[in-house]
Amino acid sequence: MLLIKRANAHGAGTWSTPGGHLEFGESPEECAARETMEETGVTVANLSLLAVTNDMFSAEGKHYITLWVEGCYETGEAIVNAEYELTDVGWFPWNDLPEPLFLPMKNLLAGRCYSIAKGKGTTSDE
Repeated sequence: MLLIKRANAHGAGTWSTPGGHLEFGESPEECAARETMEETGVTVANLSLLAVTNDMFSAEGKHYITLWVEGCYETGEAIVNAEYELTDVGWFPWNDLPEPLFLPMKNLLAGRCYSIAKGKGTTSDE
């Protein structure tokens, strides 16, 4: 799994997948491909919507809905390509993820999400 260590935004110092805000008219899959390339230099393909997490950052007074997209590596070497947004990047096995994880990522991995296939889920507050 390709992960970045976040910087200069909420969740700074935590690990998660590349990501960001949708641009006007952009699909979640297009956003995931663009953000992955911009942040890490990696091209991804075969993207599909996986899940949605309902993420409440109580201390910061922020509430986000995170759209999780999965895909496959296509080309490129993982590098810190957006130094303002991340401090590190790397490939990690599912059973050995770095800590600390970004709240939305923790929610996804804990199953506190809405599955696109099942349409069910739970919420989390941390």
